[in-house]
Amino acid sequence: MLIIKIKEIRSLQDNALKSKLDELNLELGIERRKVASTGVASKVVKTREIRRTIARIKTILAERGVKV
Repeated sequence: MLIIKIKEIRSLQDNALKSKLDELNLELGIERRKVASTGVASKVVKTREIRRTIARIKTILAERGVKV
């Protein structure tokens, strides 16, 4: 799932957020490699949503004072 609502993010524990962040970073890397290999950005929206979800998670972790 790419889009995670802020309520869902806030309900997760710090360890779960860190693991979700790792998953999303891996998925973002995969999407970027697909674009680089084909030269066509077919899933621009998917990449954008992954980046936004990563930013949301990092924001919540920063609010809680957890180092990323």
